[in-house]
Amino acid sequence: MTAAVLALVAVGFVLAVVAFILRAGSTVEIVVTGVMLACLVAAGVILLFGDGVTGWREAWWNVLLLVSGGLAVTGGGPLTTSVLALVDRGNTRAQSTQQAGEVLRGGALIGALERGAVYGSMVAGWPEGVAIVLAIKGLARYPELRSPDQPASVTPQAVAERFIIGTFTSVLWSVTCAGLLLSH
Repeated sequence: MTAAVLALVAVGFVLAVVAFILRAGSTVEIVVTGVMLACLVAAGVILLFGDGVTGWREAWWNVLLLVSGGLAVTGGGPLTTSVLALVDRGNTRAQSTQQAGEVLRGGALIGALERGAVYGSMVAGWPEGVAIVLAIKGLARYPELRSPDQPASVTPQAVAERFIIGTFTSVLWSVTCAGLLLSH
């Protein structure tokens, strides 16, 4: 069981790196991200119906801690862009959440830091840290969300939608990756 869980999480991490390299929102990225998500779900199912990580040697638990942390930070970016690409299907250019990325610059780096902080606070047993991370992000982005100086090529609703969908996807992904370790 230990080997299967570690292998699935490691494959998920490799797929996250591959998806990160692919063009954001492309069909190939969406498929690779879906397989990455399936690896995480499969590892979770094995842990859920087995005895979790209870009884694992500390070294293997530490490997899972590091690899799932890498998966949380790296995999959240492609997952978020895939979700946003799926949301954008059929939208006009002005309603596009991809266009809204021009207003919310630095989102990839901010998202990676957010996922790392959420993962770390959950693994450390301090879920209150998630609220602090979300509060800081919301306060920091508030001026951009309410700015009247947004380009005409994007609607304010698309900017807010990108912020909300991106944040929820990113946080849920980090919490899910941290959830692998909650059986310790």
